[in-house]
Amino acid sequence: MKGFLDGEPIRLPHNVGNLPLHYASPSNYETICGYRHDIDVPKEIIGQKVFLQFDGAAHIAEVFLNNELVGTHYCGYTPFRVDISDTIRAGRNTIAIKLDCTENPDVPPFGNVIDYLTYGGIYRDVWLDIRPNTYIEDVYVSTIDANNIHVDVTTVGEPLLIDVEIFDAEGSLIASEKNCSQSTDIYIARPHCWSPDNPYLYKCIVSLSSNDGDDFQETAFGIRTAEFKSDGFYLNGEKLFLRGLNRHQSYPYIGYAATESLQRADAKILKNELCVNTVRTSHYPQSPYFIEECDRLGLCVFMEIPGWQHIGDSKWKKHALENVREMILQYRNHPSIIVWGVRINESPDDDSFYKETNKLAHELDPYRQTSGVRCIQNSNLFEDVYAYNDFSHDGSNFGCLPKKKVLSDTSKPLLLTESNGHMFPTKAFDNGAHRQEQALRHARVLDAAMTTPGISGSIQWCMFDYATHSDFGSGDCICYHGVLDSFRNPKPAAYFYSSQEDDVPVLSIGSTFEIGDYPAGIKGSVYAFTNADEVKLYKNNDYVQTFRSKDWDSLKHGPIEITDTIGNLLETNEGFPTQKAEMVRKCLLASERYSSGKLPFKEKLRYSLMKSRCQMDDKEFNRLYGKYIGNWENIATKWRFDAIKADKVVKSVTCSSGGKLHIEATASSNELVEGSCYDMALVRIRILDENGNVANYAQMPIAFAAEGVIDVVGPMVATAEGGMCGTFVKTTGWDGHGRLIIYTESGLETSVEFTVTIEEN
Repeated sequence: MKGFLDGEPIRLPHNVGNLPLHYASPSNYETICGYRHDIDVPKEIIGQKVFLQFDGAAHIAEVFLNNELVGTHYCGYTPFRVDISDTIRAGRNTIAIKLDCTENPDVPPFGNVIDYLTYGGIYRDVWLDIRPNTYIEDVYVSTIDANNIHVDVTTVGEPLLIDVEIFDAEGSLIASEKNCSQSTDIYIARPHCWSPDNPYLYKCIVSLSSNDGDDFQETAFGIRTAEFKSDGFYLNGEKLFLRGLNRHQSYPYIGYAATESLQRADAKILKNELCVNTVRTSHYPQSPYFIEECDRLGLCVFMEIPGWQHIGDSKWKKHALENVREMILQYRNHPSIIVWGVRINESPDDDSFYKETNKLAHELDPYRQTSGVRCIQNSNLFEDVYAYNDFSHDGSNFGCLPKKKVLSDTSKPLLLTESNGHMFPTKAFDNGAHRQEQALRHARVLDAAMTTPGISGSIQWCMFDYATHSDFGSGDCICYHGVLDSFRNPKPAAYFYSSQEDDVPVLSIGSTFEIGDYPAGIKGSVYAFTNADEVKLYKNNDYVQTFRSKDWDSLKHGPIEITDTIGNLLETNEGFPTQKAEMVRKCLLASERYSSGKLPFKEKLRYSLMKSRCQMDDKEFNRLYGKYIGNWENIATKWRFDAIKADKVVKSVTCSSGGKLHIEATASSNELVEGSCYDMALVRIRILDENGNVANYAQMPIAFAAEGVIDVVGPMVATAEGGMCGTFVKTTGWDGHGRLIIYTESGLETSVEFTVTIEEN
């Protein structure tokens, strides 16, 4: 272990290597590296059970204590613990970890290509767990039905007494079993059932007494039943359509090494900003903090074992089975998890292997169903739920396949687990029509899935853009598949998801009205994404038209197409009689849609009739076209969209060209806490115009400066891409105030204030 003598001080969580935003690759982190930590152990601990717990170390870890190998673990995504009771000694001890961060083909998900970077390092928490020699090894709380929970207590040693107490969310004792067995049923009267609308959490405290001393374990849990049936998903006996997105656990610059607060922030974005009710942890188990926050907020979770298309040899499969065991034992008390993914993502059939994974999952958790994500139809099914990645939508056809096309036995449940994504990559700096089309494709797929009988839900691809291997993604090795960019800034597709709930007014205009953005100045269809009843359009404060959602079968709030930018203006501004105004309006709109040289025969006929009946020559028509379609006037046109709900304006958006720019910066948290590790905040940055819209062409350098007790993580100068970017700040071990200054050479500037407190361990 001589290599451990040289190195630099680090704090956990830690990412190996320096990661650029663009053109990141495995070469940035693939290495064999080492970590070392010295601890002083009081003599009172010697003789007790001492465990070294790791929540995540990517990807093969060899653990040494005082130069003796005490444990090895083969997976970067599941937790493990090492018993060091017989090796630890009073006084100074040296813990060392040799970490293989390479894509070792013996370990899932490796062995072939992978469409995401896997990063490296000890990127989750590590701690000592000290117990008496007789101790509680595990507590498993499961819901039998809406009133009865089952508590299994696993102990090591010979306990004299086991007590189980159940507390409600307010801390009141509501049930208990004294001197009970290690397996007991407890009746809960009038329970609060966990759901997305009411994520109620109880607490189970198990106490153990023995000749070795006392031990206890506290477990949060929820009471709920979850079942996939042939006609859909049922939570607490009520049908719930699962509307969600897939999530990777990666971040720019820091890879997987995100602190607790960042993990929780992603769950908050999914629930509170994107307004989904489900997330799939693609393609591996993710942070316990993220899952805890899903419990707390009410997000249903599809969690799966590590893997991507490839199935390895018998040694590889043995590790995969251990992944199933570790995943379920760690997470089975979480009410948010509604199904286990025990099949390698998009892998071929392997009947004997998948019989084993399902058998093990049902043994460890008899009360949850299993699934496995496929990209093939009519695959062999050993799980309870057929999960299918449906990429059939191309923008012009129906949004998903019928159930009978996907699986032959339609009595089995079906869940759609990926759609869109690589079918229509979308950058924040793509033109408005492209960005709008991504949102519309998400809308069409969700609408189709909700309309199609027998589909339990639609979990589309994906939450945010992410770095990937060079075999995939764009030329800069980023998969631009997200409804958010890498820094969690929203694209138009994000506002489509936000619009499916009613708590906060939503109004986003999918594409611009600037003719220079479109070939021949033909802007095509423009959509509003809103949860309002209707949208009223005004041109330079003159009322134009009112629009409502139509042609959507099942969406709660379908996108609204803005089909008319003229309305009654020909009557009010030009003094045209109603019949003449209607004929001219239709001809102007047709000329915009098709261009004058490509008018269909029907529109050419209408144009000829309009000229003769309205006594309109080409010069006058061109004048009207320039004024009402081209908007070539002395002043820039201002378009105002008012979202109307219950006859009141709940949100307004104004679109116009030019205007003064300013910086908007939003931190995931302005109050940071230094505890057993440092804390971080994600700062999302957008360049906005004077109307509060993202200035998508503001591709400008953004500089950062940190003052006080924070540091910037990542480069000190970034580029606003599509008018958006971001950065991270982290605490430095000191309490007090910090300030992040964000500025440009052109004179734009803003700042974000932070307060840092020290939490005693």
